Amino acid sequence: MTSTYLGIDIGTSAVKAVVVDEAQALLASASVPLTTSRPHPLWSEQHPDQWWTATNQAVVTLRQSAPEAFARTAAIGLSGQMHGAVLLDAADRPLCPAILWNDGRAAAECEALQAAVPNLGHIAGVVAMPGLTAPKLLWLARHEPALFTQTAHILLPKDYVRLKLTGNHVTDPTDAAGTLLLDEASRDWSPELLNACGLTQAQMPRISDGTAPAGRLLPAIAAEWGLPVGTIVAGGAGDAAAGAVGIGAINCGDAFISLGTSAQIFVTTGSYRPYPETLIHSFAHTLPRTWFQMAALLNGASVVEWAARLTGQPDIPDLLARTEAAFTAPQRLLFLPYLAGERTPHNDPHARGVLFGLTPETSPTAVMQSVLEGVAYSLLEAHDCLTAAGTPVTHAAIIGGGARSLFWTRIIASTLGIPITRYTGSESGPAFGAARLARIAATGEAIDTICTKPPTLDVTEPDRRLHEVYRENSVRFRRLYRALREEFRA
Repeated sequence: MTSTYLGIDIGTSAVKAVVVDEAQALLASASVPLTTSRPHPLWSEQHPDQWWTATNQAVVTLRQSAPEAFARTAAIGLSGQMHGAVLLDAADRPLCPAILWNDGRAAAECEALQAAVPNLGHIAGVVAMPGLTAPKLLWLARHEPALFTQTAHILLPKDYVRLKLTGNHVTDPTDAAGTLLLDEASRDWSPELLNACGLTQAQMPRISDGTAPAGRLLPAIAAEWGLPVGTIVAGGAGDAAAGAVGIGAINCGDAFISLGTSAQIFVTTGSYRPYPETLIHSFAHTLPRTWFQMAALLNGASVVEWAARLTGQPDIPDLLARTEAAFTAPQRLLFLPYLAGERTPHNDPHARGVLFGLTPETSPTAVMQSVLEGVAYSLLEAHDCLTAAGTPVTHAAIIGGGARSLFWTRIIASTLGIPITRYTGSESGPAFGAARLARIAATGEAIDTICTKPPTLDVTEPDRRLHEVYRENSVRFRRLYRALREEFRA
């Protein structure tokens, strides 16, 4: 009887889980929505127990839809949203809601940390940004000192689920990288950065490569889930790196665009190449002896749902279809997609969304087109940052929920001026990548044997005529942000 592998992705909007067989076919999938709390301006939080509850609900769905396949699970892999600050007491109970990647409250702490460690960007791969873990811990130390002193363990979102599964405090190199506390070159916790944040090594999880076993399923969980006691749980990966594993972006130069709640342009590198001046993230990959450079955008496919709500159009696929049918040329209407601030290239938690150029004739389809194009312009800025960092992207794959739209893919290809490949099943990339990591941890098979590229769905070539217009419009897009930057802060 053949084995199967379970991949679980702790996202921002949902927990997603997949069961994959030895032929790498997707046998079952489940998605359980999550809610985010924003109790104050710039804040973004989720309670860790919400992830655990949703994980169990996803497992129930998988067991019901594919009971025999699920029962053959040989190993579990975890993926998750990066940078979330999960603080636990000595009994492993959450001390407060987790502060998420798109939380912007810690701008002052970023300045303090950067001043304390001037070469921070070259140690940790990027300059201090409010969404990363370390500044948020400094914020808690300053504003919630009693809570901070009770902190016995610090974890990342997926690693809290791992703790529930195995009882172990473990993370992988990518999630460790996203804390701003890792020495990226050595792939271990930085004593200098820990000290600057008032932390000790004992509070931090052990770091395990994503392809290695990082624990085994506890007896109580195994019984509840109907799996063998001691089922392997792999090191796993932060969502960006898990997406890379899922589409086989494991070799130097492999590039892809991720369009989930947030967005990234990710390029695998064979060595550590920091370039903090461009606000590019240079992080350790979850794979051994591998790193990556990434432009991180805080606003991706989530702005599409927002635009549909704004225009009173609840049927998003229908709205996208009508927008495509109405498309004749790039919109003069400009959209700054910074609903949750922005990271690359602005490092500005105060930035906000803007629709510029509205007229009495502006239609819901015009708004939607400008929203799709606004994200594309942000990706073009990110693409230019990578080029400045010495990593030009001449071809990319695309993954995530936004990759389901061929229309949006065409807009992005033409804006960036590069071909873009969609792979079969690429919208479930991080969970699928986590399942691949689970298999390698269980079997010891070679990474390049398992982490192959999925079948190609289509390749979208850029429209050169549109590219010239989009390049011109992007100048207006960038100028609009610069004109409003001080207003956002005010």
